Amino acid sequence: MDKKIGQQGIQSRILNHFKWPMLITLLLILFSAGVFVINVYAGMYVMILLIVYVAVVTLIYWRRRELITSELINFAMGYGQIQKRILKELHVPYALLDENGDIIWMNNSFSAAVGKERSYRKNISTIFEELSMEWLQKADQDIMTIEHESRIYRIEMYRMAMDSESARDNQFDVSADISGNLIGMYLYDETELQKIKTEVEDQRAVMGQLYLDNYDEALETIEEVRRSLLLALIDRRINKYFTNYDGIVRKVEADKYFVILKDRAFREIKKNKFSLIQEVKTVNIGNDMAVTLSMGFGIGGKTYSENYEYSRAAIDLALGRGGDQVVIKSGDHNEYFGGKTKQIDRNTRVKARVKAHALREIMEANEKIFIMGHAIPDADCFGAAVGVQRAAKTINRRAYVVVDDTAVSIRPLVQRFREMKDFDPELFISGARALELVDASSAVVVVDVNKPSMCECPELLERTKNIVVFDHHRQGSEVIRNAVLAYIEPYASSACEMVAEMLQYFDENIRMKNVEADSIYAGMMIDTNNFVTKTGVRTFEAAAYLRRCGADVTRVRRMFREDMATNKVRAAMILDAEVYKERFVITVCPSEGLESPTVVGAQTANELLNIIGIRASFVLTPYKQQIYVSARSLEDINVQRIMERLGGGGHLTTAGAQLSGCTVEEARKLIHDTIDQMEEEGEL
Repeated sequence: MDKKIGQQGIQSRILNHFKWPMLITLLLILFSAGVFVINVYAGMYVMILLIVYVAVVTLIYWRRRELITSELINFAMGYGQIQKRILKELHVPYALLDENGDIIWMNNSFSAAVGKERSYRKNISTIFEELSMEWLQKADQDIMTIEHESRIYRIEMYRMAMDSESARDNQFDVSADISGNLIGMYLYDETELQKIKTEVEDQRAVMGQLYLDNYDEALETIEEVRRSLLLALIDRRINKYFTNYDGIVRKVEADKYFVILKDRAFREIKKNKFSLIQEVKTVNIGNDMAVTLSMGFGIGGKTYSENYEYSRAAIDLALGRGGDQVVIKSGDHNEYFGGKTKQIDRNTRVKARVKAHALREIMEANEKIFIMGHAIPDADCFGAAVGVQRAAKTINRRAYVVVDDTAVSIRPLVQRFREMKDFDPELFISGARALELVDASSAVVVVDVNKPSMCECPELLERTKNIVVFDHHRQGSEVIRNAVLAYIEPYASSACEMVAEMLQYFDENIRMKNVEADSIYAGMMIDTNNFVTKTGVRTFEAAAYLRRCGADVTRVRRMFREDMATNKVRAAMILDAEVYKERFVITVCPSEGLESPTVVGAQTANELLNIIGIRASFVLTPYKQQIYVSARSLEDINVQRIMERLGGGGHLTTAGAQLSGCTVEEARKLIHDTIDQMEEEGEL
């Protein structure tokens, strides 16, 4: 604060103190005048009293004037000396800086804290490198935590207007001329506080759950007498791993474990990228199939129960993404580790049968069934929706397929439906029409997508509580919540494969029309690239079932033939493709002249993998003010992890993303940077 202003305040209070006798004198004069009017003699007595009062007051003031002045001066000097001494000997380190950051004064505590003499007059940045000129000039950054010589300090600053004369009046040892703002700096030693805070954070409990992904399958590949030994070795490996980190492991079921760790130990495990996942795979006593492990951890919760719920959600997410990985959940934020290997193709159909029966119960409890997939539907999305509507019609329920944009990839199939004699005009409806028809007795079945933002009509999910999800993509942080039935199997080749399996158990008397069987078969054929990628035993079994239902391979292939313009565009894309780091290829699919450029981009991404040496391909398609990224790979590179960093997702070998607010070149550079970063982290 400016000391001149303070001095003016003191002088004003002193003057006010001496004004009171003058005011009393004026009041007495007025009183005397009033008495004179009433009685002259009484007025004279009062006047004499007034004269005596004024004389006495004047005499006292005149004789004690020098004494009062001397006492005031002595008080001011003593006050300044005490103020200077208090500030100088204050235990809180304090320094005064000019507006350029040069030190102009410091007290004893500040000198001891920074290890400099009190006469030190260099810039503050020579002591604290973090306090740059740019930082000092930002008025909104008045608090900062820094580390200096193994001590942690919280710096607080305040600015004040003062010149050299004011600084000297404040008893600071200032010799240089000062103008502008001065900066007062306090140092608060928080070393012990931070140490205690770190210890408290290190002791926080982290909850974890471990599941053996392929417990039953692995045991089936080994002799019965060796099964107990295999399980004992796995138990020993898991217990030893967490015991080394002072953790507690309890086996809750044959293939499930519960873990409690300290946060400090968990950070070490995370730093080592959860090596237990690879260690469990090395346990082999003759089993043909390596055992894989999934882990889910909950951190950052306010209570133990909240961390436990996070761990449950994390393990569900890990299993929904195909297993053999770790998911860490902290609130709405998720982190992923592992997931580099191909998902296990399970031969059992128990889950498909259970889900089929559950779906039938839900449909029987509702009158209207709305089926929708993702925006810009492809053949897999459309075929799965057609299969679900056939299930609904089998039990006499009204079914609607929500399709806003009939893309070129599904137009031949839609046209075949419209050419049927008994075609229902409201089989295919828009999202707006669906919102008009939906009511309390409606169920919504979502196929080939598990992200609400990517659905054909996201608002439809808010109009009913009866939501069913059928999808074969790995789950991410964004999921459809409150689904009464969720059937998500990342190992499946397509949503059509899952629906075809489900239909076999839905009703024994189900009868599909040829166009319906063709639609489901087409979805499987497109998503597997003519049954080349992501195919397993169950894929061909589902295809055989569809053939028995009337699907015709030749008819399907005829519908999906391409024109010359599309083939020329695809050839140009391959010609202009960029090879990055000798094993990645990136190209751009133009939107002009193509009715469905995203489909052409996805098909080209598949073809680029046929080039020798290429392990992953990326096709960028600018379309509708967004850039659609189609990513494909062979099994040694997980493009799903790459696309997740861009906000997308998918499978280990098939994934995609949608980028907004960037150009094609910026998107290309983003892919370059992501690949570089993941290679540095050892994720590729």
